[in-house]
Amino acid sequence: MHEYSIVSALIEQCEQYARTNQAHEVSTVVIKVGVLSGVEPELLRLAFETFKLDGICHRAELIMQIQPLVIRCLDCQQQSELSERSIICPGCNSHHTQVVEGEEMLLMQLELETDSE
Repeated sequence: MHEYSIVSALIEQCEQYARTNQAHEVSTVVIKVGVLSGVEPELLRLAFETFKLDGICHRAELIMQIQPLVIRCLDCQQQSELSERSIICPGCNSHHTQVVEGEEMLLMQLELETDSE
């Protein structure tokens, strides 16, 4: 399950941002997960809940924004947002398409807790 290695890298990135910003805790982690990213959202959530316990993210809430597949047809130039995992243009049925969004997993936002003085 590669979700464990993904979460390990995500938590490491959170820890780096927290150190850079003198934060003692991460309260919220917002990520965008594309439907073609190869990441299973529920396995990712489970891995996050397991690995967060030992570090700065121990009380963090994970919020996932699922990014639908967006393709552009190179034949008819139509851009389409698709709910299914298909790269066929719904306008002209062409297979000559390009994925615009939906393959990535991105850290979108962190909420950090810093010491108040």
